[in-house]
Amino acid sequence: MSDDSPVDLSRRRFLTAAPVAAAAAGLAACAAGSGPDASSTPSAPAHAAPAAGTPAASPPRGAVAASLAPDGPQLLPGGPATAVAHGPRDRARVALTFHLGPHEAGQDLDLARQLLGDAARLAAPITVFAVGQWLDEYRDLVPTILAPGNELANHTYTHPTLTALPAPAVATEITACRDVLARLAPTQGRYFRPSGTSTATPLILTEAGAAGYRTVVDFDVDPLDYTSPGADAVVARVRAGVQPGSIVSMHFGYPGTVSAFPRIVANLRTAGLTPVSLHTLLT
Repeated sequence: MSDDSPVDLSRRRFLTAAPVAAAAAGLAACAAGSGPDASSTPSAPAHAAPAAGTPAASPPRGAVAASLAPDGPQLLPGGPATAVAHGPRDRARVALTFHLGPHEAGQDLDLARQLLGDAARLAAPITVFAVGQWLDEYRDLVPTILAPGNELANHTYTHPTLTALPAPAVATEITACRDVLARLAPTQGRYFRPSGTSTATPLILTEAGAAGYRTVVDFDVDPLDYTSPGADAVVARVRAGVQPGSIVSMHFGYPGTVSAFPRIVANLRTAGLTPVSLHTLLT
């Protein structure tokens, strides 16, 4: 995934059969980016923050939006969240997660709708980690995302390199996206995934917990689709790395990923693995 600042790719984990050099780059996809699409960000709507890095005003640290539905995620502020990279290994389930937001320059809504249509047609639920500012601008897409039983989750408000921010700014990035989700999709937003890093630092875990999140979600399979390697490579890398309980990280906005998706689902089922939402995987 593309961002606006470089990141130490050596921290990322890539558990596929890709070359070692690609493996070292793996989980940096959604970290601060050097990908080809890093230069352009959709402008914020009038009701949203005017610029990246300056999220809209949020409730005080630890406060949870009053609009959370009774059947929603029931976020409760508390101690540090727990980081997870995969689900139980003794169940034949896999979660396919996708990142959606302004870090994808020129995000093609037609591609997004195609992927969502394929997920519905194949009865393969996906979990969408959305950037709050982008989702607020393109809120009309929310019913399409959720119609087939998919899941929406928090991927910060503006997609900064979260490890470069002080605690108050980290808190605001988390809570501002949380509150967008509470307003646009009150039953959603159970999980948080940081931007700009593959590893949830103690500070991130603390602020996520204070915002009500009990779980911060990483991933154990990254096909590097943000590098546009082509559909065949995306399919092969997911097949090589996936195992029961895996959480796969992919992206909207890349034609190769969209083309690969039906084959990824078919390969999972051939291997006896069922694609499920993240919540189903982790519970």
